[in-house]
Amino acid sequence: MSVDLAVNTVVAPERCPLCHHTEVVFFHQDKDRSYFQCKRCELVTVPASFYLDKAAEKAHYDCHHNDFADAGYQRFLSRTLTPLLARVNPNAKGLDFGCGEGAVLSQMAAQQGVEVSNYDLFYFPNHDLLQQQYDFVTMTEVLEHIANPQAIFKQLQGLLNPSGKLAIMTKRVKGIAGFIDWHYKFDPTHINFYSLSTFEWIAKQYQWQLEVIENDVVMFHLPESADSN
Repeated sequence: MSVDLAVNTVVAPERCPLCHHTEVVFFHQDKDRSYFQCKRCELVTVPASFYLDKAAEKAHYDCHHNDFADAGYQRFLSRTLTPLLARVNPNAKGLDFGCGEGAVLSQMAAQQGVEVSNYDLFYFPNHDLLQQQYDFVTMTEVLEHIANPQAIFKQLQGLLNPSGKLAIMTKRVKGIAGFIDWHYKFDPTHINFYSLSTFEWIAKQYQWQLEVIENDVVMFHLPESADSN
């Protein structure tokens, strides 16, 4: 397989977008993009030169058509929602951060009597919701799209009440051998890839407790008193 010269000449990011460490080294290259890995938090990242512009990014999301009537999609989301609701009070209030056009997770939660508000940069851009606090926040297939994860995790910490839960669904990097033909990296809107080690670094950095739910679902438990870092 030939590799485009433009990919070959890509320069590594100056710093990791998650931990801002300056030692970011080559990880992999395919015909479309180059990938680099942080030596500290092990995030695998795509240089900004490969990012889509906002119009192209939204056009890509517009093709998803995720709908509440889709039983398969509900089953997919339930792998995050079901364990989360088992760990919060029945009167807990949550935020689905990056809910997508269909806002399906909040409808599923409502069926169980749990209130979840919807925020999405493209489809539900209600920034007033980001000035409130919640007992839990969900991010299902969102984190891999975010260019500045350091800022987002600080924001998420501020969105959560003490003892809050942060439930994240994103497929995890499991080494270079599996990464080479990994379908997940072929989505052009996927720009940051997390491993278990990356999530362990986040937990240590923010003093959160990490719980691994499934291969693509993790949950962070905030302490009873959480100070901003």
